[in-house]
Amino acid sequence: MFRIWAKVIKGEKILKQITYERDDKFTYSQFFEYLSDICEELDISTPIVLKTHIFNYAKFRTVKFTARDFTETPEFDKLVLDNITV
Repeated sequence: MFRIWAKVIKGEKILKQITYERDDKFTYSQFFEYLSDICEELDISTPIVLKTHIFNYAKFRTVKFTARDFTETPEFDKLVLDNITV
């Protein structure tokens, strides 16, 4: 089981947030699937995932997607995913 805390941030304010939970084991090969589910729940477009995003999540347990990571210009500054350890 794993949990990810997802936050949509504009300036210093959290506009939306969710806690994404799955009962299966976390795998990096399915990172885009997890991100797609999170973005669907937050009602935002899904950003482009680069290898550096996955490496940052693996190493630091957090990843930030800025406006340049989205194909459409978002109405927020960043999307932050944090790993919640249980």
